[in-house]
Amino acid sequence: MTAEFLSGNRLTLLNSGAEYFPALIKAIDKAQHEVHLESYIFEDDATGRAVAAAMADAARRGVMVRVLVDGFGAPEFAEQLQPALLAAGVQAMVYRPEIARLRLRRHRLRRLHRKLAMVDGEIAFVGGINIVDDSDRPLEMPPRYDYAVRIEGPLLQPMQRALHRLWELVLWAKLNRRYRLPKFPRQAPKARGEQTAAFLVRDNIRHRRDIEEAYLAAIAAAREEILLANAYFLPGRRFRRALHDAARRGVRVILVLQGRIEYRLLHYATQALYGKLLGAGIRIFEYRRSFMHAKVAVIDRHWATVGSSNIDPFSLLLAREANVVVRDEKFARELRQSLQAAMRQGASELPADRWQHLPWFSRLLHWASYHLIRILVGMTGYGRKR
Repeated sequence: MTAEFLSGNRLTLLNSGAEYFPALIKAIDKAQHEVHLESYIFEDDATGRAVAAAMADAARRGVMVRVLVDGFGAPEFAEQLQPALLAAGVQAMVYRPEIARLRLRRHRLRRLHRKLAMVDGEIAFVGGINIVDDSDRPLEMPPRYDYAVRIEGPLLQPMQRALHRLWELVLWAKLNRRYRLPKFPRQAPKARGEQTAAFLVRDNIRHRRDIEEAYLAAIAAAREEILLANAYFLPGRRFRRALHDAARRGVRVILVLQGRIEYRLLHYATQALYGKLLGAGIRIFEYRRSFMHAKVAVIDRHWATVGSSNIDPFSLLLAREANVVVRDEKFARELRQSLQAAMRQGASELPADRWQHLPWFSRLLHWASYHLIRILVGMTGYGRKR
């Protein structure tokens, strides 16, 4: 499906939780009518309790507050935070609660991975930041590195439709009639700025490949530079071929990837691709200053995306994701400068010659991990036509 770009928006880039959570809580504190939030993770930590308290306060003063979290990403939410929220009048539900955690079934990988929030139909947030304390990390390393975008303007209308559609779907699945959305006319948000953007989702029905196709179209049109930062990078053949083709026609292709090991299998599987990527002239920087959770890109200094979707089979083939795609030089320049600063402060470039001469046992580990990931995805029934 072609992305619907809407003009008249005001977009504010938020760098990690230090900028995102104060902005989110401030918006909730000022809410008068409605707060709607989705998150993959909602931790019972200092940050999670602060966001939950803001939502509970809003509900007690008569604001309709809804929160939807993922059953796998937030397994303790129902016991730790949901009771107090419900008692305050918040409508809180869990998407696909985990029942049999040790069973590998197709539906278990269909997670709610979106990170969205909307307040009064006037302010919205989209990005990759979960409701979790960025400072809760091992080894005294700096906070997690991630992005979100604060949005005002016409782009809120498709975001609101997406939020409400999934809420109604979960209500139907749970046979829950108490939390039905009110039926009242909604006016299109007024223009608040001059920036043009599109809101894209990935689901398993009408929008299976919208986010991936937006990436591929922008990469195919690139003429100068592709700067892509992604926490979990394991693209399929089409995506890898698009990057190779761009590098072959003289485009600078720069990947900023996770340097610290968070999930060993995915980490080693990603490294199985490094040899061919480096051989094609693509530069790879590994970010090691802290855990990188970003899912962003800037292409030719005028196209940018920020969202929840990784470039891996779980995001591109299975999970519910949401990205904002921006056509604006000012926004793209700000994100590019932020990425460059992060690269200078915490990333190191991989030398192509040394990487391509790894010992045989290292190459075996990488390719075994890569093929195991492919087998796991194949067991779910997805990716067979890729």
